[in-house]
Amino acid sequence: MATPTSTSTPTATASRTPVRASAPIPAPAPVPALAIESVAKSFGRQPVLERVTLRVSAGEFVGLVGLNGAGKTTLIKGLLDFAALDAGTISIFGVDHRRTRARERLAFLPERFNPPYFLTGWDFLAHMAKLHGRRHEEEEVLETVEGLDLDPAALARPVRSYSKGMAQKLGLAATLLSGRDLYVLDEPMSGLDPRARALFKRRLLSLREQGRTVFFSTHLLTDVDDLCDRLAVLHEGRVRFLGTPQECCRRYEAFSLEQAFLQCIEKGSIEKGSN
Repeated sequence: MATPTSTSTPTATASRTPVRASAPIPAPAPVPALAIESVAKSFGRQPVLERVTLRVSAGEFVGLVGLNGAGKTTLIKGLLDFAALDAGTISIFGVDHRRTRARERLAFLPERFNPPYFLTGWDFLAHMAKLHGRRHEEEEVLETVEGLDLDPAALARPVRSYSKGMAQKLGLAATLLSGRDLYVLDEPMSGLDPRARALFKRRLLSLREQGRTVFFSTHLLTDVDDLCDRLAVLHEGRVRFLGTPQECCRRYEAFSLEQAFLQCIEKGSIEKGSN
């Protein structure tokens, strides 16, 4: 009797190629609140801005300082598309500044703020709330104006009866009530007495806690020292220094920001701190 032959099938050993872990995909760089790249502007044959480059991160406070005629207001007007640029680009939260929607997330207060003289303070704030798409909440309005040392009773009066300081407080109140992510302020402390200035600085610090961004021009270097993460020194149309107030003092071996600023503009060469 034949014995059946057992046929065994060999087990194939699959060759295994080591699987390498894929490299983590780097997170995209955060979009800056403001990106100003190589901006130039002239009036006739007079250059006002020359290759100005500056970035402001979301949540950052940056002060723009310089002498009268340095180009601060021109740069802000270009940012808001109030003045056409000769060269360069500006984006606001990644959107070209010339597009209307680029300005949806910002509030602006000009250097020479002149509210319509025939409106009362209440009327003006209600109108601005409507433009900003915000509800006109009486409690919030009263808290804001009192926080700027503006008498709420003054809101019932026509703006033409306001002093310069009162009008400035009204403009600041409207700006703060906008609830925007970015505040662009041209000489916001102009006309404010010491008490109002201190109170407004307190309100700005509360914006920092909320993660808002502030970009403002000023001649008051003590305010820059108190409030700003960085400052840009604009002189003769160019950024001469960009960095923290502490870096500015170290760079120019000065004991105060005021002295550092003077040395910066006197040196006349483009300086740049850490970005």
